Amino acid sequence: MQSRTLGRTGREVSPIGLGTWQFGGDWGPVSEADANAVMDASVESGVTLFDTADVYGDGRSEQLIGSWRVSNPDVPLTVTTKMGRRADQVPSNYVAANFREWVDRSRTNLRQDTLDLVQLHCPPSEVIGDSAVYDALDALVADGSVAAYGVSVETADQALAAIARPGVASVQIILNAFRLKPLDRVLPAALEAGVGILARVPLASGLLSGKYTTETSFAEGDHRNYNRHGEAFDQGETFSGVDYDDGVRAAQTFAASLPDAVSVPQAALAWVIAQDGVTAAIPGARNPEQARSNAAAGELPAIDGLDATVHDLYDTWFRATVHDRW
Repeated sequence: MQSRTLGRTGREVSPIGLGTWQFGGDWGPVSEADANAVMDASVESGVTLFDTADVYGDGRSEQLIGSWRVSNPDVPLTVTTKMGRRADQVPSNYVAANFREWVDRSRTNLRQDTLDLVQLHCPPSEVIGDSAVYDALDALVADGSVAAYGVSVETADQALAAIARPGVASVQIILNAFRLKPLDRVLPAALEAGVGILARVPLASGLLSGKYTTETSFAEGDHRNYNRHGEAFDQGETFSGVDYDDGVRAAQTFAASLPDAVSVPQAALAWVIAQDGVTAAIPGARNPEQARSNAAAGELPAIDGLDATVHDLYDTWFRATVHDRW
């Protein structure tokens, strides 16, 4: 895969990365061997970007990546992590002392003296607008604990507020064929400012895998079972906040529009990374086959009519119910 610059970090990364939320167990159990196999397959396929967070499995995802890196010291890799969800989501918790504690914990888990990129993990809007927060983050850069920082957000307004901050290197936001609002203002603003965009949930929690039907069930510990309506955390993180049955039917229509040789997830990922301003999409993978298939989207030739199909589906199924919410 050709590389892209990750915003103000200056680091070159692959346009298809690897999201590792699944290593923490919120998508069902994943063994250490399976996680290592996924990382091996991803890197062998050209992936140079892993994304994690300190709360994925209470640090397990970070620890697995850290161990893998120790075993593969010569592999060029950028690891982005996130912090802030270990505490109650109130602005008073987003202070320098907590940042230091969270960053040091991630440094230990990832076995890195300096974190490549740490992102505030979908904090309250008041936090994103607080200059003292960025002063504390700047101090972590100054002392070498982190090389750069960014913000993971839920809404377009939060993204725009983060992009306006001169020290923010990147913004992570949900973007996929069922969530197009970032195209309106967020991507143009990021492109103009030189801020990287990491597109998370690019397959809409698997709706755009092409595998699910309205009868598909999910394990008790899978967030696609217990968080469909925001019972545990933001509803937009599960199936992008769209109604599950509507998402299945829209995905089936999407699949029917594709050439026979192109899989649904590959087309969905290729569409995301084709958007001006997107640095990388970070899909998860539970096995090496998924990892290789995802990575192949980074080299997929343009598909005639794909962009028009995405916009038509969005206008038909989701604009009226999803667009203004986020």
